[in-house]
This record gives sequence, structure tokens and C-alpha cells, in this order.
Amino acid sequence: MKRSSRLGITYAGPMGLWLTIFFLTPLFIIILYSVLKKGLYGGVEWTFSSAAYRQLVNPAFAKVLFRTLTVSVTATAITMALALPCGYAMARSSHQSLFLGLVIVPFWTNSLIRIYAWIAILSSRGFANELLKQLHIIEESLSLIYNQGAVITVLVYMYIPFAILPLFTTIDSFDFQLLEAARDLGASRFTSITRVLLPNIRSGIITSGVFTFIPIFGAYTVPLLVGGKDSYMIGNIIVDQVTKTRNWPLASAISLIITLVSTVGVMWMLMAGAQEKRERAQSLRKAGTR
Repeated sequence: MKRSSRLGITYAGPMGLWLTIFFLTPLFIIILYSVLKKGLYGGVEWTFSSAAYRQLVNPAFAKVLFRTLTVSVTATAITMALALPCGYAMARSSHQSLFLGLVIVPFWTNSLIRIYAWIAILSSRGFANELLKQLHIIEESLSLIYNQGAVITVLVYMYIPFAILPLFTTIDSFDFQLLEAARDLGASRFTSITRVLLPNIRSGIITSGVFTFIPIFGAYTVPLLVGGKDSYMIGNIIVDQVTKTRNWPLASAISLIITLVSTVGVMWMLMAGAQEKRERAQSLRKAGTR
């Protein structure tokens, strides 16, 4: 064996072992549990059964899945709409370190504390309602919490850093002289952004969307704490099946759905990045032949 090959195995070995122990092995256990029979008092019986997958084909689960997709897509769209101008402003600013610090600061606080802070803000006697009363905009408290609107609001707040950081990284490497050239050629500011900037940061937009959508799709604590009965999501079903009904095969089958969605998102992100590299290489070759 060549020395370079031995070095490659030495470098990749620890990472491969780590992935095998902490990713592939749990994934294998989930797949295995999903095709076993539910135990009488929890756990599983070592008997093949497709009951868990048959249970997924029912209107109740389809309703929760549709609600989860609706909330996830809406929250992701709002997050992206807010993150894109933030990432652009950060990339053009001379105080990038300061803004990066402000984006990362929320990660220094436990997520439960941040959720309970939003409960204090949105509750019937919370900051938002009291402020509206002080301004004489309302007389009675509004129902700002324990509904889908509250869930979407808190999800956007919780995961907007995951959208801003990839967008900032991509936009920061963009050649802004292209925007100036487009303006010199007569394009409006809106046209130059939509026809020049956005196509060139497509991979960053996809990465940002994937990094936001996947954790929102499997969210559990936010719907549990600030959502009502109409905000029950797929993550809540998994936890209930494990802790309450102790139906581990069904919980594993539902978890595989989230895993498949995550895999599709990651593959899409990788394909978009590879396609963007190919397009840049082609444009460079064309520029070199002129």
C-alpha cells in the first residue's frame, strides 16, 4: 500500500468511525425498529411487522403531516425573506464582525429560555398586549399565543441565524462590480439584483433554505410550548409515541420520514453547489477563449 493511501486512511479513519458509531448505527436501529412488532408494555418484539407503516396511512397522520409542511414552508419562507436583506447588508457593511456577533449572540442562551421569553412577550398580559393597551390601540388582550401564528413567529426567531450565516458567506464572496456593471448598462436596482445577484448566490439560498427547513420540520419544543391544539406537529407525534403510548416502531417509522426529507434537502443542496461550480468553470473557460 502506498504511503499516501495509508495517510488517507489514517486521516479519514477517525471521522469514519465517528459517523459509523453516532450516525449510521442509530439510523440502522431506527430502520430495524420500524419493521418490528410493538411490545405489549413498550419497546419492541423481535418479530417482523409492517404495522407501523400501515398506521401512517390514515387521515389523522396525513392531517398532522400537512400541517407540519404548511408551518415549515411558511416559517422558512418568512425566514428567508428576512435573512436575505440581512445577509446582503452584512456583506456590504464595514462592521461585519459586529453584525456576526449579534447574529450569534442568541446561541449563547438556552433555547428554552428564549421560548419562555416569547411566552412572556405574547401572553395575554405580556409585553406586546400591554404595549398595545398603553398606546390605546386595543382595549382587551389579543390571542397572540397558543396558535399557529405564535408557532411560526417563534420558529422564525429561533432559526433565522441558520439562514443568515450561509447567505452572508455566499454574498460576501460575490463580485459586487457585476451589479455596478449591470446598472451602467441600464438595469434598474431591482433588475440587477434579480438578474445578476440572486442567480449567482443560488447555492447559498438553497443551503440557507435547507438549513432552516429541516430543523423546523422536526421541531418539537416550540409547538409544544407556544402552540395550541391546532399546532400539533410531526415532532410532537414522535415524542408522544416514545414517551406516552410507547409505540417505538411507529415513532421509528415517522422518524424515517424526517430522515428522508433531510436527505433529499442535503442532496439538493450538494447538487446545487456542484452545478454552480460547473457553471462558473464554463463561464471562466468562455471568458478565456475570448
